[in-house]
Amino acid sequence: MPDLTLLHTAEVHVETFRALAPEADLDQHVRADWLERAQSGIDAALKAEIAETVEAADGPVLCTCTTLGPVAEKAGAIRIDWPMMLEAARLGGPVLMAYCLESTAGPSEALLRRAFGARDPELTCLELGQHWPLFEAGEGAGFAAAIAEDVAEALAAMDFGCVVLAQASMAGAAELLREQTRVPVLASPEIAVRALLAEHKAGA
Repeated sequence: MPDLTLLHTAEVHVETFRALAPEADLDQHVRADWLERAQSGIDAALKAEIAETVEAADGPVLCTCTTLGPVAEKAGAIRIDWPMMLEAARLGGPVLMAYCLESTAGPSEALLRRAFGARDPELTCLELGQHWPLFEAGEGAGFAAAIAEDVAEALAAMDFGCVVLAQASMAGAAELLREQTRVPVLASPEIAVRALLAEHKAGA
């Protein structure tokens, strides 16, 4: 049985997670078509496909796509951004949440507010969709640098308790930002893998 099954919508995540958990047995699936289809709304057929894949997996399943997260969660998967949102709630607001895809904004905000419970996260959303073509073109370094530059600008303009990089694809900007600010910068891949593997080990 694998330590963790991962559902991705971009091939680039495979190497990211292999590097984060080199000793773990990861069963990684890439379905870029799911994200493409989800941009115009998640229909019944797509919901059924995701549910079928989650149910067929042996052991815990992590969905790394924020857009598909709510549907995958209903099917029994863990959303990649849930451990990150819990960490944001622990740190407290005001929260700066950066994202690129509009389809990410709603699910991410709802999950953040769920983690904060009755408290107000004092949320500021930073939409960075103009940089998404860089990610789609495979220009990871340029994408991370562009994200980091705009987030750093926002941090210079206002005080925040933490930064949430809403999409797993944005994780590369975290290290760049940590060199420039003392404000905690949260990226979902590292936090999720650390939490889930610790949980898996505890239950083994």
